[in-house]
Amino acid sequence: MPIKIPNQLPATPILEGENIFVMTENRAMHQDIRPLRLLILNLMPTKIVTETQLLRKLSNSPLQVEVEFLQTISHVSKNVDPQHLASFYTTFEKVRDLQYDGMIITGAPVENLEFEDVDYWRELCDIMSWAASNVFSTFHICWGAQAGLYYHYGIPKYPLGSKLSGIYKHFVCKPNSMLFRGFDDEFYMPHSRYTDVREADILAVPELELLSVSDEAGVFAVKSKDNRRVFVTGHPEYDADTLAIEYFRDKEKGLPAKVPQNYFPNDDPAASPVVHWRAHGQLMYTNWLNYYVYQSTPYDITRVSG
Repeated sequence: MPIKIPNQLPATPILEGENIFVMTENRAMHQDIRPLRLLILNLMPTKIVTETQLLRKLSNSPLQVEVEFLQTISHVSKNVDPQHLASFYTTFEKVRDLQYDGMIITGAPVENLEFEDVDYWRELCDIMSWAASNVFSTFHICWGAQAGLYYHYGIPKYPLGSKLSGIYKHFVCKPNSMLFRGFDDEFYMPHSRYTDVREADILAVPELELLSVSDEAGVFAVKSKDNRRVFVTGHPEYDADTLAIEYFRDKEKGLPAKVPQNYFPNDDPAASPVVHWRAHGQLMYTNWLNYYVYQSTPYDITRVSG
């Protein structure tokens, strides 16, 4: 079934070219069903790229999915046309009285800052507090996962010394977890971050379940026992070339960029990466939508509460 998106969103022709079923607002008006309502708080500077990546993963769902994009007003984005934000993004003040079946909080390139030093931290805390009573299930990605674990459970992040970048082997700790239904015993996922959360801190919180880890990349997936919050420290949505783009960007900036691990054939940046994570990345988002949102959220969305 389709995802419902704004009529002129730049991601539309890209997704249609990949034979992904998208439905614009005009066509959706003629369908008499209740769609899942999803809110995406996009904290990434490359807004359009992240929009396309996430919409691609959300496209394989059992129902029509209505997607809205949320921006922070306490941070001015320098990497996107203000007209794009004005056309396709809403603000917290406009949605604070609404309810949503699901929400995604993306990562952000602010890991080397203390949480409280991020200029939109207070606004993000307000949004995460609001989500507890207005969103049935929230999916946190990378820094968004670290921020959520810190805000809700007091779990700190730790500097890694150098950037963790590459494709890493993972294991499922809870084989019966619905989030990992259909996964292989071993699977691969991208990571791209400077900080980490530690397994011991997760296990010390009774309200949390550790779902997946990596010998090289550490904690990968955590959820609250009531299924209302999912935290993923990697990037299941990344495209084949995303890590390459980040690597060459960092080199051009003169940063001490290491070649992403297990990514380029023979560690040769001139070679095209081979994708080892696309299917499992798609399955993770599909499982979250199906088991934690679609099959769990009340039909009357106004009954969502903390």
